[in-house]
Amino acid sequence: MNDNNAPGRMIGLDVGERRIGVAVSEGRIAVPLTIIEHRNRAADIARIVQIARDRAAEKIVIGLPLMTISGDEGEQARLTRRFGDQLAMESALPVVYQDERYSTATAAIAPPPRTKRGAKPRLDDRAAAVILQSYIDAMVDA
Repeated sequence: MNDNNAPGRMIGLDVGERRIGVAVSEGRIAVPLTIIEHRNRAADIARIVQIARDRAAEKIVIGLPLMTISGDEGEQARLTRRFGDQLAMESALPVVYQDERYSTATAAIAPPPRTKRGAKPRLDDRAAAVILQSYIDAMVDA
């Protein structure tokens, strides 16, 4: 795939119970964008839809939490799919899922951004970038 065939702009999400990490693609590179603190599903989805519009996204990639060993879908994966289905309806954008196993651990390997002394760095947006980058890489390799 040459640069003229770079994928369109995408938003990547790491959906958690307390926070949603958001990343955006810049050509073939995924970069962390922001962290959304969970309020309620409607507010969270409205915020993501606005980000997707502001960034002219053509697709949303959501990390799918599969079981670590088996790769099966458990309750968390079902909840994530339900969130994704609603997001697809609200945004009118295609939503795809990417295996997110080990995304937080991978994000933790990179040096963390500076934080206030003693504050634990949040990895949600960086995990979203790992998820989105793995999707982009799989598209390029296909």
